[in-house]
Amino acid sequence: MAKSSQALLIVAVCFIGLLGSTYSHEDFEVVGKVYCDTCRAMFETPISIDMVGAEVKLECRSRENGTITATIEGATDDSGKYKLIVPAENHEEDICEVTVLKSTVPECDEYVSGRDRARVVLSHESGLVSSIRIANSLGFLKKVTLPECPEVLKQLGLLPHVKVGL
Repeated sequence: MAKSSQALLIVAVCFIGLLGSTYSHEDFEVVGKVYCDTCRAMFETPISIDMVGAEVKLECRSRENGTITATIEGATDDSGKYKLIVPAENHEEDICEVTVLKSTVPECDEYVSGRDRARVVLSHESGLVSSIRIANSLGFLKKVTLPECPEVLKQLGLLPHVKVGL
């Protein structure tokens, strides 16, 4: 009885190992979004606008010598989201970043340092189970803030509420 339990355990472990090895050959799917920061808050607010058709690029560079190992470009859909398919190669020794290339909103085209790029890990040995990688949102600043921005920032607790009267 003990030998059959051990044999069953060994078969189960081998089967799980096979699943893992076939899974690791999937292409990566890098997803994210691009928005217009209508309040110049340096982050998304409830009145930020999703940017349709914004161009993005994923680029991987070797940590050793800076050689580009992968480049993939794409654009956002009607909801401001993009999806880039990266072939299943392992980029464990690379630095991979998604950068925003072009705004599609003329009055919202100011690059935001820190919001113009997002790093992603493209390695099957990273401990992440899924091949989907979610990049931080990328954004542009609107040249002139919307009139409702002070109220939105108050609701978020970022501006003090001022009481009028005694």
